[in-house]
Amino acid sequence: MSCAIIGFGKIGQALAKAFARSGIEVSVATTRDPESFASAAAAIGPEIIPKKLADAVRADIVFLAVRYESHRDVAKALPTWTGKTIIDVTNAYGVSPEELGGQPSSKVVAQAFTGARLVRGFNHLGAAVLDQDPAVHGGRRVVFLASDDDGAAAEIGALAENLGFSPIKLGGLSEGGLLVQARGNSWGQLIFKDLVKFD
Repeated sequence: MSCAIIGFGKIGQALAKAFARSGIEVSVATTRDPESFASAAAAIGPEIIPKKLADAVRADIVFLAVRYESHRDVAKALPTWTGKTIIDVTNAYGVSPEELGGQPSSKVVAQAFTGARLVRGFNHLGAAVLDQDPAVHGGRRVVFLASDDDGAAAEIGALAENLGFSPIKLGGLSEGGLLVQARGNSWGQLIFKDLVKFD
């Protein structure tokens, strides 16, 4: 199962560190030439592979760690996303509900990625928290997942566990998913909540 992170800002780099800590290889890409961020990728670890956007999107699982406004540009990189799982890490804070057609932002993102299964996840933690080791005082940091596809949620839940996190599924995008999505200028109730689960 190949993975890629699209976007290499603070969130993208924090995700890359989680892969490096777990010794799992991941491609990283932006709209820029890979050479422009190769040294930053190398500083994180040998598991972080800079690629061109067109190559990175061939991965089975794609973390969308770009600004919400940029998701359609990424979606244009492939004519169809069938067979792929997109993890929507974007936050549409400040985007009006009218602009979203009254839908959760993840539903709008899902429509752009034709054929893909979409999971909302890894977006409720700020970059500084996501950047830290998820093992905390004998527990594991929680990541919330929401999806209209139970199989995709299970797949990403397993990946989250491999990365050292404790996944909690919230249900569909329009139900529990609203707890981890911005609505206009307000944040969902679980955004920025840093929780640790003890087994």
